[in-house]
Amino acid sequence: MLTPEQIREGTFLLFDKPKFWTSFDVVAKVRRVLMEYCNEKKLKVGHAGTLDPLATGLLILATGKFTKRIDEIQATDKTYAGTFYLGATTPSYDGETKTEEHTSTEDITDEKIIAVAKKFTGEIMQVPPVHSAIKQDGKSVYLKARAGKEVILEARKISIHRFEITKINLPEVEFLVECSKGTYIRSLANDLGKELGCGAYLFALSRTKIGAYDLKNALDVHEFLHTYKIKEEKKN
Repeated sequence: MLTPEQIREGTFLLFDKPKFWTSFDVVAKVRRVLMEYCNEKKLKVGHAGTLDPLATGLLILATGKFTKRIDEIQATDKTYAGTFYLGATTPSYDGETKTEEHTSTEDITDEKIIAVAKKFTGEIMQVPPVHSAIKQDGKSVYLKARAGKEVILEARKISIHRFEITKINLPEVEFLVECSKGTYIRSLANDLGKELGCGAYLFALSRTKIGAYDLKNALDVHEFLHTYKIKEEKKN
């Protein structure tokens, strides 16, 4: 276990974010337990790179002086593994909203999927999902989208270093992506579906790497909270 001094001074904590938790949920719960453990009324805790609630995988938290290095971590490349669902779309580009525009995938071959995926490798322009936390007029655009208001976002330049189709069992397609900061895998799913002509949305996603940091070295959030909470109770 880390000492209170180490936590106050600053450290990185690697977690495997649970599905349905927001990144802020992890920060809030970890901060609360660490504040009790360190006997502090205030403690700097932040995260490097937000994950959507339905996504799992590597989430890096920083404490103390290490919060100053968050921008440095966020600027690094990311690696994701997951599953696309072909033959339908959703407004959010993932499973958070209801499916629509159902289309047959009978004419979609493995060869076509692999060929189309290659078109999205390299430096490309990508439009973020309207159901995202991007700010417009000081508010997250997903609030407008959920209210049925029109949201227009400009395309951004991103880099996809590797886009590998690892398994095809239609309507599900498993993949691995290595990409730059600012890449939305949900948008990649939607764009792939458009190019294939059948529609697609992100069915499952896990972030496996952030720069040199790997998911295999991540902590289980529940175990971490339990361990430090038990330690605090023993102190009392």
